[in-house]
Amino acid sequence: MSWQVKIAILLMIKKALVTGSAVGIGRAIALDLASKGFDIAFHYNKSVEAANQATQEAATYGVKSVALQADITKPEQAQFLVENAVEKLGGLSVVVNNVGNFLGKPTSEISIAEWQEVIDSNLNSNFYVTTAALPYLKAAHGARIVNFACAYAQNVVARKTNTAYAIAKTGIIIYSKSLAQELIKYKITVNVVSPGIAENSFDVEKMVPKIPAKRPARLAEINHAVWFFINPDSEYITGQILEVSGGWNL
Repeated sequence: MSWQVKIAILLMIKKALVTGSAVGIGRAIALDLASKGFDIAFHYNKSVEAANQATQEAATYGVKSVALQADITKPEQAQFLVENAVEKLGGLSVVVNNVGNFLGKPTSEISIAEWQEVIDSNLNSNFYVTTAALPYLKAAHGARIVNFACAYAQNVVARKTNTAYAIAKTGIIIYSKSLAQELIKYKITVNVVSPGIAENSFDVEKMVPKIPAKRPARLAEINHAVWFFINPDSEYITGQILEVSGGWNL
């Protein structure tokens, strides 16, 4: 790392909100950012105990950490979450939109309620949080948005059992690229991390034989992809998709 990048990191406004960060990938990302000196807002909906434990772990890095509850499929709660995070952290420069529930079910069997839940949790929540955060990110004079899609979401093909999920994730990519083009003038980058099968995926044992790398993604590898987009040396990189999939479904 060059001395210029080291100075840039020191000068960054290090205030991050990571949605869905009480457990799993979101927690790993938030703790990784805490280890790099970021004050962190851990967001949760129902996992209050896990969120509180995560904030305690983050605090061991000497940063400010808070646990904030919200159902971000509701616009007013997403707005409250962002405003609360800004108040508690003293600003905001990074938003990682990690929330998104998976549904594996034949397309014709998806109920209206299931369809709405998957689209709301993956796509609409991203829009609500990002929209609420934009005024604060613009004020940071150099900010990052990292959204989560999934491996090969950019490929418009038929899906057997995850149609609603794939539609939402493809929507994330279109939304991210559109924002990226618009927001670069404000020194805000918008990029997408698209994991394949991760070590904490529910179907990891069944899926590993299908992955060319013959193993799932480690959470540390997903952290690395997120940090690639956040670090100050990536200020010219926007509107991009980075898959962490071990060659799966290329």
